[in-house]
Amino acid sequence: MVKVISITNQKGGVGKTTTAINLGTALAVFSKKVLIIDMDPQANATSGLGVLKTDSIYQALIGKKTLKSLIQYTSVKNLYLVPSNISSIAIESELKDKEGKEFILKKLIDPIQEQFDYILIDCPPSLSLFTINALVASNSVLIPVQCEYFALEGLAQLINTINLAKKTFNSNLKIEGILLTMHDKRNNLSRQVENEIKQHFFKYMFKTLIPRNIKLAEAPSFGKPVITYDIKSAGSVNYLALAKEVLKSG
Repeated sequence: MVKVISITNQKGGVGKTTTAINLGTALAVFSKKVLIIDMDPQANATSGLGVLKTDSIYQALIGKKTLKSLIQYTSVKNLYLVPSNISSIAIESELKDKEGKEFILKKLIDPIQEQFDYILIDCPPSLSLFTINALVASNSVLIPVQCEYFALEGLAQLINTINLAKKTFNSNLKIEGILLTMHDKRNNLSRQVENEIKQHFFKYMFKTLIPRNIKLAEAPSFGKPVITYDIKSAGSVNYLALAKEVLKSG
């Protein structure tokens, strides 16, 4: 049975897209069939996987195309993508009066879900209609949190939003885990943030930490996941470890 995971945080620059691309690749390396849905109009997951920005999730959300018709191959075996582009930004105004607008993505996913083991949804950095659609369509939520000042700011609000979505739209929704990103074990601030999040949200935390890593930063400019860009890098090793944790959780 497919597992649908939203990767979300309303703060930008915390590693959502990096996690979607590289967790998806790592799961594919472990012979799982994976679909990444790029729900962010910035389309960084699309460009980061080297996919041309042609049709996008926007066409499916407004009912002009099926999700299946938008699925594209990537350079990674077992890894597929539904791309995004800047046109998706218009979706909020186009769908604001549509009845059942929160359930559009779920209805699009239902006919294709048997084709995949995992569907990862890369959400925009906001609690928008895109994000609500993703939460409604998902089994769980993965929350990347950057190791910086104010890391806890908004985290409690996001968890409250997840709980509200669970209560209102999707009773099966759970938190997959909180993932600390851009971690530097030599840095006092990283250790402080890690300890603070452990204190408040220990039961949700992944054991894996994603380090600051130059290869992780370089890989998207080549349209590659870090695992195919440099398999021996710390970024690759840690995303493979994260995939093992996700696989163990079922």
